[in-house]
Amino acid sequence: MTFSLAHSATAEHNLTHMSGNTKVAIIGASGYTGLELLRLVFCHPKAEVVAITSRANSGKKVTEVFPRFEGHPGTDIRFIDPDMESVAATGADVAFLALPHGAAAPFAKDLLERGLKVIDLSADFRLDDPDVYADFYDQPHPAPELLSEAVFGLPEVYQDEIKAARLVASPGCYPTSIMLPLLPLLSAGLLDHESITVSSMSGVSGAGRKADLSLIFAEVNESVRSYGLPRHRHLSEIEQELGKAAGEKVTISFVPHLIPVTAGICTTTFAKLTGDFEQVGPALEQAYRDCPFVRLRGAGVSPDTKHVTGTNYVDIGWHHDARTGRLILQSTEDNLGKGAAGQAIQSFNLMVGNLETVGLQNL
Repeated sequence: MTFSLAHSATAEHNLTHMSGNTKVAIIGASGYTGLELLRLVFCHPKAEVVAITSRANSGKKVTEVFPRFEGHPGTDIRFIDPDMESVAATGADVAFLALPHGAAAPFAKDLLERGLKVIDLSADFRLDDPDVYADFYDQPHPAPELLSEAVFGLPEVYQDEIKAARLVASPGCYPTSIMLPLLPLLSAGLLDHESITVSSMSGVSGAGRKADLSLIFAEVNESVRSYGLPRHRHLSEIEQELGKAAGEKVTISFVPHLIPVTAGICTTTFAKLTGDFEQVGPALEQAYRDCPFVRLRGAGVSPDTKHVTGTNYVDIGWHHDARTGRLILQSTEDNLGKGAAGQAIQSFNLMVGNLETVGLQNL
């Protein structure tokens, strides 16, 4: 597989913009990701929210559920039940699905049949193989006939495919933080992929907006714990995409941790170098030279989550452990931003002909 991350800045600036605003629906708008999607779309100069769904909040104004939006233009909209005929009747052009895995696929199928474009933030369309989905998610895939057309929504890799897509599967937060540092280096043959191990730390919002004793303040505060061992579900999409870059099957070890902050992910990846350390920086720079939301902090730098929370940026640094011959890659991102809603807006911009950065740089 020839792996290319190159953008064309000239082509991006020559995009023909759609006239007027794109009408947007958000299905499942009452969780943390839905809230962040609402914030970004309400502030987006080329998007208009025309439908938001929530069974629990149906009939309520969005400002009753999220008072932070009071006084902002366009926020007098009310939640409706997740009926896709009603959603389509609003004239929505694009729908974001902020739903759990398994629940999103039927809505996606219905919306696509009604002529909408769909950006799914669940795991339902991230995997190429329905058998892998069944293995990792313990249920048959709910719409396997759509997998062949779904585009993996990592704009730094699949920009052209996203532009032409009807259905985009936005990656998970951990996978984004792991894949972006690794993909160019695997493609360049600089790493022994059998040696890859990853440790990630995430803020509590990554677990979703739900009543769960293990996530309440007294249980999380002043504590750090791992979870999802030994086989976190996100491994399926991580290994799929790393394998494409490496040109062969890749299996890694991955340990996620919950930390007592609201948002932010810090990922540390260890891998045995097969090339020279001096090749790492140029390989990353070549891959991301035209990618506006990837910030390469450089060799010897450890990125900090406080510089990415509330943004759509991912920061990457790298170190050489000469004693062991290992490369240490580090990345930080906002799990609700580049790891979820922000990245979905990035794909939205590409799908409708906006500049990739519209609505995402003035955060």
